[in-house]
Amino acid sequence: MGLKEGTRAARLAKVVGLVGLVGVGATGCSTDEVLRFGWPVAVTPQAERMRELWTWSVVAALAVGVIVWGLILWSVAFHRKKSEELPRQVAYNLPLELVLIVVPTVIVAVLFYFTAVTQNYVTKKTGDVDVTVDVIGFQWNWEFRYPEYKTARDNQPVSTIGTSGEVPLLVVPQGRSIRFNLESTDVIHSFYVPEFHFKRDVFPKPHKNNQDNAFEISQIDRTGSFVGRCAELCGVYHAVMNFEVRALEPAVFDRYMDLRAKDNPKTGQPYSAAEALTELDCGELCTPFAVTTKPFDTDRTVREASGAGNK
Repeated sequence: MGLKEGTRAARLAKVVGLVGLVGVGATGCSTDEVLRFGWPVAVTPQAERMRELWTWSVVAALAVGVIVWGLILWSVAFHRKKSEELPRQVAYNLPLELVLIVVPTVIVAVLFYFTAVTQNYVTKKTGDVDVTVDVIGFQWNWEFRYPEYKTARDNQPVSTIGTSGEVPLLVVPQGRSIRFNLESTDVIHSFYVPEFHFKRDVFPKPHKNNQDNAFEISQIDRTGSFVGRCAELCGVYHAVMNFEVRALEPAVFDRYMDLRAKDNPKTGQPYSAAEALTELDCGELCTPFAVTTKPFDTDRTVREASGAGNK
């Protein structure tokens, strides 16, 4: 039974629908942006699966919300107090009670199922990956080691260490599977790349404490630069403990690692990440410094003079 034309309820429904359409149109968002509901564009298959779970969970929540809002408006429009007469009292309504039990149970079961399936896919580890990166977090920066790539000088893993003056670049290949092994040298940190739609805490001595400190991505879908952050409050400079993921084409990545394993003839030391990228000269992706974030001076003795300090 539809709403009768010209009634207050019909007019209210039209107004609500118009406001909704204007609200969506005024954002200027594409369909893809609307369905992401604020999430960044995914760059891995695992991230896209997480996005799908998020989208359909929100759609389900909105559907439930629309039903509830509709029932509230229906009650307001058609069941207002019309007299002092007490309405007919109903103690029990078995069909309604069954609906109120069965429907929420089904909703929770469906959400649980798809959450479990997505979680198993995202956290699955094959043990057979193209590149392995050991991620070491410390107050308040990052070190990235490549255990499969050794330097010619001392046969140690190629490593990139961030400093207060340089944001560390986590250079990885686009289109190849990658495993990240996480460990902290001090307090708990958290490895988070928004475009991965995934983060994992970085614990000290994870193996000793039986903690799962590794995850894999099957590939990064496109080249680019993506900011990474520490997502666990770890101290005074937690907010600026950033890094940058730099996804290069596979052939360019191979050349990059070849350089990192060699000594730079200009310095007599192994190529740093910045020096290797400069040598590659592959355009914007070979910028020797981070482009998604900037370093922060962690020297607490540096103070800007203030009026209060001069008194």
